[in-house]
Parts: sequence; structure tokens; C-alpha cells
Amino acid sequence: MYLTKEKKQELFENHGRVKAKNDTGSAESQIALFTYRINHLTEHLKSNKKDHSTRLGLLKLVGKRRRLLDYLAKNEIERYRAIIAELKIRK
Repeated sequence: MYLTKEKKQELFENHGRVKAKNDTGSAESQIALFTYRINHLTEHLKSNKKDHSTRLGLLKLVGKRRRLLDYLAKNEIERYRAIIAELKIRK
């Protein structure tokens, strides 16, 4: 499996608001997890161009991440700027 329990905990520790293993609900930790999954699916689709079900899942993940980023940009601009810089996501 590409996303182990340890990798998930590492993502939550590095990108969550509270630097703890159990910060799974903050927008930053969810965005970090979505970004990791998006990067993995993008690599998969480069070699499997006809995998349309994975492409649909990728587009849904991108939409979820976009909605979370829009929420942060609207409500807490400093957190938005920090997560964009940390994950190197461009709008």
C-alpha cells in the first residue's frame, strides 16, 4: 500500500495546526494528505493513461483540496499562505 499508517502520522505531525499525531481534522493536515494522494495518483496516471476511474477520483480529490484552500483563504489568510508555501501549491 502506498500510504502507510506511519506516513499518515508523519503528514499530520508535520502539517497539522497542533504538532501532534492526532490532529487529523485541521484543514492544513487534510490539505497535506490530499496533496500527497494527488501526487501519487498523478504519477499513476502518467503510466496508465486509460485508467478513467482513477482519473475521476483524482479530480474529486483536487476539488476537495480546492474547497479547503478556498475556506482557509476566505477565513484565515495567514494559515492559507503558510500551507501554500509549505506544500508548494500554486493557485
